[in-house]
Amino acid sequence: MDLFEYQGKELFAGYGMPVSPGELALTVEAAVAAAGRLGCPVMVKAQVHTGGRGKAGGVKYAATLDDVAEHAGRIFGLDINGHVVHRVWIEKASNIADEYYASFTLDRSAKKHLGMLSAEGGVEIETVADENPEAIARIWVDPVDGLSEADCRDWVADARLPEAAVEGAVDVLMRLYEAYVDGDAELVEVNPLILTDDGRVHVLDAKVTLDGNAVFRHESYAAFDETQTRDERETAAHAKGLQYVGLEGDVGVIANGAGLAMSTVDVVNQVGGRSANFLDIGGGANAEVMADALEVINNDPEVRAIFINIFGGIVRGEEIANGIVGALERVNISSPIVVRLDGTNSAEGRAILEPHLSDHLRVASDMLEGARQAVALAAGEG
Repeated sequence: MDLFEYQGKELFAGYGMPVSPGELALTVEAAVAAAGRLGCPVMVKAQVHTGGRGKAGGVKYAATLDDVAEHAGRIFGLDINGHVVHRVWIEKASNIADEYYASFTLDRSAKKHLGMLSAEGGVEIETVADENPEAIARIWVDPVDGLSEADCRDWVADARLPEAAVEGAVDVLMRLYEAYVDGDAELVEVNPLILTDDGRVHVLDAKVTLDGNAVFRHESYAAFDETQTRDERETAAHAKGLQYVGLEGDVGVIANGAGLAMSTVDVVNQVGGRSANFLDIGGGANAEVMADALEVINNDPEVRAIFINIFGGIVRGEEIANGIVGALERVNISSPIVVRLDGTNSAEGRAILEPHLSDHLRVASDMLEGARQAVALAAGEG
């Protein structure tokens, strides 16, 4: 779950991190009114779930209310990397003496949290990594032990931050780590983390990705979920509790388990097709779940064939087959369907499907053959 900048700052502020006062605006008039309350100069900042806002003209300094109106008028409706701006953040401008970069994420290979800190902030960290990798100080934190203040100070020293920023940086980084862990985040990033001209270390931007599976532990995250950027298909799937990502192909994919779903998308591509989606129905494939999944895919006008790829583990094959049959009785599916059913009691499952097989519903012997059939049907060659 990606947060807008203002939402990330709201999260950070809850952990005591210093952020600038600001207000959200959905219209030019609201932006001007917010600037009037905050007092100019202010920054007018596009709120989108992507980077590169500054380069695209989505972040502007406004010395007067007229500047606010002019900049907001240009920023609303601006397309930034395929994301159209519908909201702006009006923030009190800061006096910047120096800029840094800081982040925490998970290093899966090391099975530890990875912190990155650089005295070269304000630019994309990828650029710094390519052009001057020595400028990035890294720290690996054991989740059991956590980040100690002593280790944090050593980390700041490795990054060669100026003496004036050390104390403030240590305080902010300790709080940033707390927000990352306690907030169930996959990424927290501040770029830039600034030193003001009066010697304060201050959060000037916020990029946050939360673990959507941990929302149940945070009631306040419901508001963040409501602002996620989703297309119509993803919105419909999300409402039904399905793990769905829309793609641009014509083969609808349903699988049980994220790993199998990703593999299915890859195999469809391997045999010359393109998947219309990633859809993971999880461990249970009863009639209701399968009907919901088929309904979402059926409503995608680009889908020409559907590939249901199921490997029964805890869920038995006959339960899955009954779910598919029950779903087909509930949903009028326009596209032909190919089913690959394997795993626990798969023979019993295929026997249940047998009386219902036709040109519209087919069974494949394995995943590769199922993908080939689905791609051929989508191309009108079946």
